Amino acid sequence: MKKVALHNLGCKVNGYEIDVMQQRLEEKGYKIVPFDKKADIYIINTCTVTNMADRKSRQMLHRAKKKNPEAVVVAVGCYVQTGKEDALLDESIDLAIGNNRKKDLIPILEEFLAGREENTAHGTDRKTLSGKSVIDINQTDEYEEMQLRKTGEHTRAFIKIQDGCNQFCSYCIIPYARGRVRSRKEEDVLTEVAALVENGYREVVLTGIHLSSYGLDFDGIKGIGAGESFPYERLLHLIQEIHRIEGIERIRLGSLEPRIISEAFVKELAALPKICPHFHLSLQSGCGETLKRMNRKYTPEEYYDRVCLLRTYFQNPAITTDVIVGFPGETEEEFEETCRFLEKVSFYEMHVFKYSKRQNTVAAAMKEQIPEDVKGERSDRLLAMDEVHSKAYRESFLQKQTSILFEETKEIDGRLYQVGHNKEYVKAAFACEEDLSGQIITGRFAGFLDEGILLFEREAILSDNP
Repeated sequence: MKKVALHNLGCKVNGYEIDVMQQRLEEKGYKIVPFDKKADIYIINTCTVTNMADRKSRQMLHRAKKKNPEAVVVAVGCYVQTGKEDALLDESIDLAIGNNRKKDLIPILEEFLAGREENTAHGTDRKTLSGKSVIDINQTDEYEEMQLRKTGEHTRAFIKIQDGCNQFCSYCIIPYARGRVRSRKEEDVLTEVAALVENGYREVVLTGIHLSSYGLDFDGIKGIGAGESFPYERLLHLIQEIHRIEGIERIRLGSLEPRIISEAFVKELAALPKICPHFHLSLQSGCGETLKRMNRKYTPEEYYDRVCLLRTYFQNPAITTDVIVGFPGETEEEFEETCRFLEKVSFYEMHVFKYSKRQNTVAAAMKEQIPEDVKGERSDRLLAMDEVHSKAYRESFLQKQTSILFEETKEIDGRLYQVGHNKEYVKAAFACEEDLSGQIITGRFAGFLDEGILLFEREAILSDNP
């Protein structure tokens, strides 16, 4: 029995894919071991979103080879896709598998192992097999179907429903790593959700590389122009069908394109009780001129209108976002404009990123690159703002009834707590030694346990494990 260690870098889509890869390896009889242990095979699902992500991918690949020089080190995913030549030349990598080939991991791996056992020359074997495993991602319209039955989490499952992106933001390499928009068949998604329910999952999170593009390829739509709204009907219908599946208690949506948030879409979502009022609308900048340079196809005013729609149809929804500071050409005045906009919106959480050059993107060649110390100062300022806004949002739930889906037992300050989240993804802890994982319980928030967790008091059980 060969021992396999897996490590994932990057986004929730990558996380979903590595869960499926592990599931298939276990089904074939491979033994899964922790990544820091000696293994016969190391599989690293790589990321390439920034130059730093490339570096981390290489570091993990080299660490694996150092752990066991005789092991087969397999590089999978985005770093391989965008840096194929580098991957083939890297002596730490024995096998390179690009995107849209992850479903074929086991036959590719076993072909390689068979070749090795036949004493095929190591260099020739590596280069030939790797070349076969990296397709031209921009020339495929096939969605890579995978079926997940279990994850590392026991109550919540991420469901990949879409791959690829047609947006071409000026700072982003992902369209070149993931290819054009490809959507998953509705019946395949529903089959997967039903299987997860059978295994005790209560909540699903719909995710994709550009979730709001779900179904564009079905309708032959190549792109959405600036100021145009994304069609929502395909995504909405899928959500409605998942909503009908008995046993699913919560449906959470991954990152959404602001332009899909129309009044019709929001009104339909608000009519579905299982929808979590937790919306991640990626912003990147609150300054119109910066958004233009980023090739983001909306204005701050359009974005704010979408936020207002959500707050009209949902009571106190959690709205989160991403913000990049120090984008090329961002002046002090533009940054101040962003700050004023962020204060106006008052997000539940902001994920703040200092702009990082990504080779082979438009932004990397732009003039007026911002010094690192300036990026750091701007990041610190937004992080301080985020702390204030996030605490204020959590405080808005104090002494109000809410329901928590409990996920795990955790020791805090020497005492056992059951920890989970409400629909708005506010984290809660309930002082209790009984394992409540998978149960949804109603109660109220009595105060702060620490900076990020609210203390929960129980009132009654709404539903138990099926």
